[in-house]
Amino acid sequence: MEDNIDTILLNKTTTFLYNDKPSSWLPSLVTACTVSTYAFWAMFVFPGFRKVPVKLRVFTAVSLGLQCTGYELNPVLLNWAKTLARWRGLSPTQATFLKQNFWEVDLSQYNNVTVFLAPCVMETLEKKLLAELSEGARVIVCRFPFPHWPPTCTEGVGLNQVWAYDVMHLNGSLLHYRKLQPCT
Repeated sequence: MEDNIDTILLNKTTTFLYNDKPSSWLPSLVTACTVSTYAFWAMFVFPGFRKVPVKLRVFTAVSLGLQCTGYELNPVLLNWAKTLARWRGLSPTQATFLKQNFWEVDLSQYNNVTVFLAPCVMETLEKKLLAELSEGARVIVCRFPFPHWPPTCTEGVGLNQVWAYDVMHLNGSLLHYRKLQPCT
């Protein structure tokens, strides 16, 4: 005969499958690893995959016959760019991606510079470009304009807006500033 529930609950030898004591560390470990991986992705990798206007993409520039050099410190984004270049059949002479600090590179050899940086460094970048670029150079800036340079033209709106700056069109005060404060 079957025992009723009261008898089962009173019997001290009966055990239940549910253990109400927190003894398992595996769910905590999995959660911590998941959160850490997502935090790394969100802070260091995801910003590099944000939408860049089509006219400014390296692969579009290469299709127009320009030779492109990209500087990136993030190894995930660097490998992604190299993989895309190989997948699209580009030779290293058409598009080169280097793991170098953009701030330590001499940009005087370039006539066209496209920059996708945060707004907090744009003033410092103005100084670097004025010190290194020739008078005939053009600078294209994505999302965040230079604080002191007047743009030659602009296209798009909001986060898809870009600004073009021709170094030769900068007024005399900026060129005077260039002579007084070279980039260090």
